[in-house]
Amino acid sequence: MEIVTKIAPICLAIIMLGLGLGLTVQDFIRVVKNPRDFLVGFVCQVILLPIIAFTLINILSLTPEIALGIMIIAAAPGGVTSNILTKFADGDVALSVSLTAIVSLLSIFIVPLIVFNSAEFLGIETAKNISMLNIAMKMFFVVTVPVIFGMIIRTLMTDFIVSKTLIIQRISVILFLIVFIAIWVEEWDRIVSYITRAGLVAFILNMTMIFVGYYVAKFFTSGIAQRKCISLECGLQNGTLAVFVTTQLFDNIVFMVPTAAYALIMFCTSVVFVLIVRKIN
Repeated sequence: MEIVTKIAPICLAIIMLGLGLGLTVQDFIRVVKNPRDFLVGFVCQVILLPIIAFTLINILSLTPEIALGIMIIAAAPGGVTSNILTKFADGDVALSVSLTAIVSLLSIFIVPLIVFNSAEFLGIETAKNISMLNIAMKMFFVVTVPVIFGMIIRTLMTDFIVSKTLIIQRISVILFLIVFIAIWVEEWDRIVSYITRAGLVAFILNMTMIFVGYYVAKFFTSGIAQRKCISLECGLQNGTLAVFVTTQLFDNIVFMVPTAAYALIMFCTSVVFVLIVRKIN
């Protein structure tokens, strides 16, 4: 993952800057004035996702290590990818960024709570000296800072930014594809192993959450843009954070297999989902 490790943070930060150029303070004010959309997304991601994951590991015949790996990825918040794809899908980007930011901050408490209780249920011992502060700060600098900077630039250079919107969007797409292709190239030798061992449960969880998020949002949120956003937030998890947690708790790489499988699958399913729903207005 050497190439990905070097280019991914830079590419993602630039893409988030591009999102910031498309956002205004009014977008976030609207989210605050209509908290129902945020609450629906929060409930789907923080409560329904772990419950559904826990149900799956009890229904399917999984080893304890794979089962706990699934719970780790389910406990993780949404990542930067959900913000990017929400933009491509013509969804509510302000809502997406808000959900990512708030849930990522709360993950300091949420992730250990879910992971430690799941490990106890599965009879797996863990080292409980884990701090989420470092990863939370990294999320802040990759997501929040570029967006704020982009919003400031848009405020100072509104006419110029509006005239260059198409170019900015194309650059974002190209950078996203670079990260996506680099992941597959770097991990090609391991992909078959990941998919074989944990692909089925990862695929079921991913597809279930995309549809659950979409249809729960259909009944409880204010519009189609919010529906697209919440569906992607539920289906796209922060694999980087999940890997970080796993490496802090375990030495055995098997615990990371579900995270790797889920990350590979979610990229494919979410891109297909975006291509389908971006035409829905």
